[in-house]
Amino acid sequence: MKERIRSIDCMRGVAILAVLLIHVTTRTLEASKFDLTDFSLTLFLNQITRFAVPLFFIISGFVLELSFKEESYWSFIKRRFSKIFIPYIFWSAFYYLVIYNNNHDNSLKVILTGNASYQLYFIPALLVFYCTFPFIHKLYKYISNRVFLIAFSLFEVGLLYINYYVKAFDLGDSINVMILGYFFFVIGIIAARNKDKIDIFVKKTRTILTTLMLFGGIYIFWEGRNGYLMTHNYLTYYSQWRPSVLIYTILVCLTLYYYFEHTRLQGLLISRFSKHSFLVFFIHVAVLETFWLLLGKNLFIDISGTFVGKLVFDPIFFGAVASISFLLAYLLHKIPKLRHLIG
Repeated sequence: MKERIRSIDCMRGVAILAVLLIHVTTRTLEASKFDLTDFSLTLFLNQITRFAVPLFFIISGFVLELSFKEESYWSFIKRRFSKIFIPYIFWSAFYYLVIYNNNHDNSLKVILTGNASYQLYFIPALLVFYCTFPFIHKLYKYISNRVFLIAFSLFEVGLLYINYYVKAFDLGDSINVMILGYFFFVIGIIAARNKDKIDIFVKKTRTILTTLMLFGGIYIFWEGRNGYLMTHNYLTYYSQWRPSVLIYTILVCLTLYYYFEHTRLQGLLISRFSKHSFLVFFIHVAVLETFWLLLGKNLFIDISGTFVGKLVFDPIFFGAVASISFLLAYLLHKIPKLRHLIG
């Protein structure tokens, strides 16, 4: 059990790092005034990490199912739900009052919508997923039925197609994520019950999976770039809710699972730092904003507004934000009893 959890923790660490890279490169693209042609590397890094939030949902479902023990509903809520809810409230208040204190929404709306800071947008949906998990667990034999899974998959692809190619849903970020992201959470639950079969599958197909994942990343980049150049709608590259990202995320998930579960990659630093990844997720935007304000834009943007050294900017920017965020998380976790509050 410990080995399984360690490999999943490594994948969670990758998902959090991918979130950081998305936010860092998004800031660069915004500063470049969406010059996707001259900032192709930035866009490439931004697109190949679009698996981040869907993968996080898969991991959440997987871990909940793998560690579930029979208990009352309220006992489950107290034990698991509070681990996310309490830090979410704390960091929502922090961003609302300190970092983005010009937010005109009232505090209750901010909590319900995840609008205190942009990295928090999917947490309300995840909390809803946690609340529904005990019921999904009891209904497992129905949702794991092959006919249901095929129908559910086709329905998800249809939703993603409409949202991306026809008209983006305008129900608010939290509701959109609940609708479009629930499928990933459910397949994580199903994957936990079929770990042995997945082990056999990834061992046999690891080369094919890795190759398809690489081509999938290239396609995601091409799709986002061409979509924006044709429509000038930034959502064409900013959205991870696309049919292509669904397939790409599953490929990334299976490939990473193989390498972390069955190779020595599990012993790398990422597994040691993964226990701090949840706090890094909460804190990194404050680090990003501070670094950008004090150093980033002054070092790499001249008086005319032109980027200097744009090829090295994103690696430096990402490295600085990630390193400072992990260091702060490490130090904060040294303070007794603080983890329960901050994540």
